[in-house]
Amino acid sequence: MRRGLLLVLLLVAVAAAWPAPAAEPVPAPARVVAATLDNGLRVLLLEDHRSPIVSLQLWYRVGSRNEARGATGIAHFLEHLMFRGTPSHGPGEYAKIVERNGGQDNAFTSQDVTSYYVDIAADKLELVLGLEADRMHNLLLDPKVVDSEREVVIEERRMRSEDDPGGFLGEEVGALAFRSHPYGQP
Repeated sequence: MRRGLLLVLLLVAVAAAWPAPAAEPVPAPARVVAATLDNGLRVLLLEDHRSPIVSLQLWYRVGSRNEARGATGIAHFLEHLMFRGTPSHGPGEYAKIVERNGGQDNAFTSQDVTSYYVDIAADKLELVLGLEADRMHNLLLDPKVVDSEREVVIEERRMRSEDDPGGFLGEEVGALAFRSHPYGQP
């Protein structure tokens, strides 16, 4: 027993003294420029000229944690409705315009934020800024579209939580871990 313990200690000492391979140098942190517009919008800009592409990301500090108990899912529901059109761009037209111009778009809602993002050629930035401004300002909330999208969101939740054991477990653990906090709400 004593010999085994000495052997283990010797191995630990040798391993600790073994020279580690040289680490790659850590690049300097990127320089982020921050500005606040007159309307209160905070803009963060990180320039990277290695590729002629922009990634426009709009992050709103609203998610499921901001919802009242018993009235959850509204942030996620609104995220879905943002793709359903404005008076100047019909349902699904936003995504078609982005795709036609070589871009990709999507969105997500978490407990803390709702985010919309587009990756597209840099010379199309003005186009997508206009599209974003339009849908954030002129969203149509037609009752038929709202009813239809409600069913889509309910089915999405069913697939993620009720029909998926991992999703169900995560939701149950969250409910137990955060009993008196909005994070515990589905």
